Amino acid sequence: MKYYLKKYWGANLLPVLLGLVVSALQTGNNLILMQTFQGIIDRDLRGFLFWTLILVGSWFLLLWVNSLVEFFQGRAIRAMNNALRRDMTATLLRKSHEEFHGKDTGEYLSWFTNDVNQIENLAWRPFYQCVDAAASALFSAVALLTLHWSLLIAALVNVVVMMLVPQLFNKRMEKLGKDCEAGQAGATGRLKDILAGYDVLRSFGREQRFRQGAAEASEQIEKPKYKLTYVKGFIGAGSGCVNVTLQLLIDVLIGVLSIRGVILQSALMGGGNLCGSLSNGIGTMAQLLLSFSSTKPYFDKITVHGDDAQDEGSGGLPPISSAITVKDLAFRYDEKPVLRDLSLTFQKGGKYALTGPSGCGKSTLLKLLLGWLPDYSGAIRFDGADAHGFTPEQLQRQMSYIEQNVFLFNSTIRDNITLGEDFSDEQMEKALRDSALMGDLAAMSEGLDTPVGENGSSLSGGQKQRVAIARALIHRRSILLVDEGTSALDQKNAGLVEESLLANPELTLILVSHHLSPERKAQFTDVYSLEPAAALPQTA
Repeated sequence: MKYYLKKYWGANLLPVLLGLVVSALQTGNNLILMQTFQGIIDRDLRGFLFWTLILVGSWFLLLWVNSLVEFFQGRAIRAMNNALRRDMTATLLRKSHEEFHGKDTGEYLSWFTNDVNQIENLAWRPFYQCVDAAASALFSAVALLTLHWSLLIAALVNVVVMMLVPQLFNKRMEKLGKDCEAGQAGATGRLKDILAGYDVLRSFGREQRFRQGAAEASEQIEKPKYKLTYVKGFIGAGSGCVNVTLQLLIDVLIGVLSIRGVILQSALMGGGNLCGSLSNGIGTMAQLLLSFSSTKPYFDKITVHGDDAQDEGSGGLPPISSAITVKDLAFRYDEKPVLRDLSLTFQKGGKYALTGPSGCGKSTLLKLLLGWLPDYSGAIRFDGADAHGFTPEQLQRQMSYIEQNVFLFNSTIRDNITLGEDFSDEQMEKALRDSALMGDLAAMSEGLDTPVGENGSSLSGGQKQRVAIARALIHRRSILLVDEGTSALDQKNAGLVEESLLANPELTLILVSHHLSPERKAQFTDVYSLEPAAALPQTA
């Protein structure tokens, strides 16, 4: 929290200063009110009317300044919320493939929506309220000092007591804030799962499960939030009782001083308001400090700030000049071995197929080459350089991965191919031709500017795979890893795409396939047949 307030001190300075002006005007109005009532007590009509006009003008000014406070606070909050989301993005980009996919995307979605909203409501706005409350208490204390020094002493005692009370509940509020965050993140993932299964539940007549799942997720969100709210309320009530007791003692002191003629009789009215402003300011600060404690779990998720984040992909893997070698490679998922003692070589420009039954580690091998699964034994080397010396981002500067389940952004075919980069018409035409996508575009009225829908919902499975292949080809990756990437294509188009990939002399191709015809096998540099690790002979 401190990081963002410090970083955007300029944006926060103006609303804070204007908030101080508002607090000063509010305190001044109480002093003016005292003078107004003193005119009534002294039967001074002219003085009464004069101070009444001053009071009206002061209130008009206060209202206008307060509107400016809202404007500049909103602007500062917008800047800090955008910074939060940038840093959340930087934090996600710093995660490994395993770390990122270890959580549901619904939880990450919760970061950008629920977490930011909670931080705004429990940190940013309470910060301004806390500054206003502190200013109100300070100005009220100064005003009371102008009446009599003993009132300041009483105010200081009030401050000390009211600042100590919240410290007793900080740990409790921090835990409740963590529970609230965890409940919201889990519920978001649950809602995402229910919504994704809409068609399945409807087709099997399980609408009740849809309703029940949504209701349970809603309760998962609301229950910890409700507990946080009512515990915060009970703590606030206890602090309020202490506050009222101290305020009553100060009121008694004001009454005694007024009766003895030490201060103006009108202080009974204005002094009480000043006392209320002081006590309310301290009480408000006490409750807001609890809000700050409950935001700690949200800020703890952010491990990288956008300004400090570096492009981990800089430098990258240079184009291979010789070969990719795999030596004595072994990998297991938890206790299940997938690969054992695997040694392969992929020469530059070579075309290789990986075959074998399901579960033999074909897809796993591709993910190991991409750096997504770093916890393996053995060695993977690119021209002799250990793959562990590169980040996945650096490795993927030379590699492109096409899997069976292709993801497309909810934009156009063009944008999904180029990913926002500029390419010449010749480069685009070659990528479309080599991916066998040209024929599909001819049947689309908007061509490359055809919207694909959410995750390519308006395209067929084969069209989605052709778009993914065109995307890989146009970005000119020197190593192409294809995991059943032509499985959704018909035989003719699959043949055209594979022929194009096999004919590209600059491309190192590693293709996973369950079935290869003898004619197709002959076109590969080598075909590696993998066996399940459990079926391999045990080594001593």
